[in-house]
Amino acid sequence: MEDVVAELKKLIDFKDTLEAGDIALLAAEEPQMLAFAVVKEISRDFSRKDEWWHVSMHMLSVPLQPMTWTLRMDQMCGQEIFTMGGKKRFMAPVRIPYESTGPGPLPDLRKDRKGAKGKTKLRVVK
Repeated sequence: MEDVVAELKKLIDFKDTLEAGDIALLAAEEPQMLAFAVVKEISRDFSRKDEWWHVSMHMLSVPLQPMTWTLRMDQMCGQEIFTMGGKKRFMAPVRIPYESTGPGPLPDLRKDRKGAKGKTKLRVVK
């Protein structure tokens, strides 16, 4: 798992912190898996003495798979490989670059729906 994580860190730009709405990369040793998940919510686990967090997420698969992992901050932010059921796991938030290559924002089509006489330009076809 250490070699896989080292290779992933060369290929993917990971963020230092995890927030709700982030996309995270999940890796598992057994069963062998690499997948993405969107983080839905992060909430404190007050039943533990140390700082542990419930990370609720949806694995981006068909169908979406909801799951919650209870992790420490270093585990959920890609600073530490951890185990679940004796099997190694890794999780890290991904920085996704957004570059606009198009001509600009889409036009607001709502303001141009009606014709000159106030009638809708679109018609219903049955």
